[in-house]
Amino acid sequence: MTKPVLSDPIALRLPVDILADIETIAATAERSRSWVMVRALRYYLLNEGADILEIAQGLQDVKEGKVHDEDVVLNELDRLAEDDAA
Repeated sequence: MTKPVLSDPIALRLPVDILADIETIAATAERSRSWVMVRALRYYLLNEGADILEIAQGLQDVKEGKVHDEDVVLNELDRLAEDDAA
């Protein structure tokens, strides 16, 4: 198993209660604090963070003109609905 490529160390200030929970989880799971924090960040990135990244991509697409005309889309939806009704 290869080790993941890691960044340079970063400094992070946490509220004391959060750090206490991280330390308890790390001790109970026999893992490092870094392991617990990376797992928590991965979970965040898969959920709320993914939503934010999608919004950022959408805004970038608009800047680059990668958009569809609203009338064309609505007309196509109407046509598909009519085809389904038939």
